[in-house]
Order: sequence, then structure tokens, then C-alpha cells
Amino acid sequence: METEISQLGEFGLIERLTKDFPLRNPSSKVGVGDDAAILDYGGKEILVTTDLLLEGVHFDLRYVPLKHLGYKAAIVNFSDVYAMMGQPRQITVSLGVSSRFTLEHIEELYSGIRLACEIYGVDLVGGDTSASASGLVISITCLGEAEKESAVRRSTAKPTDIICVSGDLGAAYMGLQLLERENQVAAASGQKEFTPDFAGKEYILERQLKPEARKDIVELLRANGIRPTSMIDVSDGLSSELLHICKDSHVGCRVYEDKIPIDYQTAIMAEEFDMNLVTCALNGGEDYELLFTVPLTEHDNVSKLEGVRVIGYITKPEQGCALVTRDGQEMPLRAQGWNAFKGDE
Repeated sequence: METEISQLGEFGLIERLTKDFPLRNPSSKVGVGDDAAILDYGGKEILVTTDLLLEGVHFDLRYVPLKHLGYKAAIVNFSDVYAMMGQPRQITVSLGVSSRFTLEHIEELYSGIRLACEIYGVDLVGGDTSASASGLVISITCLGEAEKESAVRRSTAKPTDIICVSGDLGAAYMGLQLLERENQVAAASGQKEFTPDFAGKEYILERQLKPEARKDIVELLRANGIRPTSMIDVSDGLSSELLHICKDSHVGCRVYEDKIPIDYQTAIMAEEFDMNLVTCALNGGEDYELLFTVPLTEHDNVSKLEGVRVIGYITKPEQGCALVTRDGQEMPLRAQGWNAFKGDE
């Protein structure tokens, strides 16, 4: 009996395909299963991560400018390195390009990649380009570094640790909903010069089209001498990422609904779309904020950090993973974020 890939999901598929690949080299310290691999070459730990973006699956060029796409494609890789308390240093960029793209189109894409490299101090050191039968394919690999034994993993959270998140959640998802709505309205209008209604919604649009990696939060933690016990970036939704930490660390968690940080524009947009605001914040994805745990003894220190919010705590595994609602009820935390292999997503 054949198995549909959608039954496994992205991470289930990765686990299934790579479970029979043991690490054979002493320099391969951490392989598949974290935000980035860790390679040990003596003085520092080398972090390696890669992302594949497919037109029609991860982005829609009807409303995503190529420069923004290039910037975002680089940022999502930088974010994986920062999510391990590392520093991105180099990237390679590989493209699959269909015949409908001109040189000017690709230059526009690369202008976004170049801007991201300039802002974050990263070097472009290689890549590959090939013809594509349909659409645009972008694959970026990022190499970063961390001091020896300092890279933070998903698998080292401990019971009584507190759970923290940077920034706010759900804005990127609501920005995507807005872009898709205005695109549909434009198509229905039949007007060539249709003007979308984006007034007052600039923040959620930027969160979707031009996200930033939270280098500033990593630097803030270092400056205050706070080393997380675990960390991951919020790419697929808060609930999914928190469950990754709990699964890999063999722990449970409690996260409080009224502690989840949500921006005003996100709330207004969710109301306009008649969507549950907390569900959007838990499962929206593409926020690229940092979700991390710290020892309970760091509560006062981490609570003082600008841009960081304490949202819950880690429990023993037998207590499971739950969302504590505003009225004190506990609901099982479920991973309902992005799954590229589901046909209805």
C-alpha cells in the first residue's frame, strides 16, 4: 500500500527519508533535525541550513515583487542560523528559471538578495542556475558560525524553563490574507490599473513581503548574558515550533493565550476577515520571530528585555502540551501551521 506524502507532512517526510543516514564523520556534530546542521572544525562550530522556495507553493508572483522575494529568500536562511545563536556568514544561491523570465527579472531578484547580504553582513560565495520547465525555483544554502559549544539546539529545553518569544505573531499571515484578497478583487474587476486597498495596513504587508531575521534579539541576549536552553524560529507557526521543541526535548508545555503578543493591525485584519485572532497567531507562520526557553532563574532578566515576551513554561512530558485560555481552561496544543504537501494549503 502506497503512502501519500501529505500524511507525513514536511518534517515527517524528512525524518522518514533521513533516519538511515548515520553521521560518519567526527566533524558532523548535529545533522538533520534542527534549524541548521552543526559542523565542528576545531575553533568554531559551522552551521549549515538550506531552504527551497517554489513558485506556486511558497510564493505568488502576481503580488510578490521579485526584489522582495530575493530579500525574503535570503532572510529565511539567516533566521535559521540566528535561531541557534549563530552568525550567518556565507550563502550560495541556486535558481531554476523558466523561459518567461528575462535577465532584468533575475537581476531584480538578486538585488533583493544583495540588499539582505549588505544589511546582515553575509557573503554570496556560489550557486548554480538551470532551466526550469515551469516557474521559478530558488534554493539558498547559508553557512554560519558559533563559538565552540555555544550553538543552541531545539532538544535541550528542561522542565520549569520559561518560554519566550520575540516581537509579535500572526502579522505575516494576515498580510498574506490581505494580498490574496486584493489579488482576487483585482482579477474580478478586470481593470488593468486596479489600485489595491492597503491604507493603514503597511505593517502586516511588510511582515509578509519583507520580514527581518532577529539578529537584534540574539545580540540582546548575548549582551545580557542570557543563554537560551533551546531555540527555534517561528516559520511554520508558534504551535508547530513549540511542539518541535517539546518533541525533541522530551518535555511538555503550557502557553498562555493572553500572553501571546499580537499587533493592533493584525487584530483589526483578523476581525475584518472574521478569523479567530489567537488561531492566526498560533498557526499563521512566516513571522520569523525567535521562540526560546530560558531557566526560571532568568525570569526577571529576560522580562526586562525590549521586544521579548514570556508566554508560558516547560513541563514534564507526561503533562503534555496545552494552551491555557483566558478563562483558565487547557486545550491541547496542535500543529496546524504550514504543510507544503497538503493540497488544500
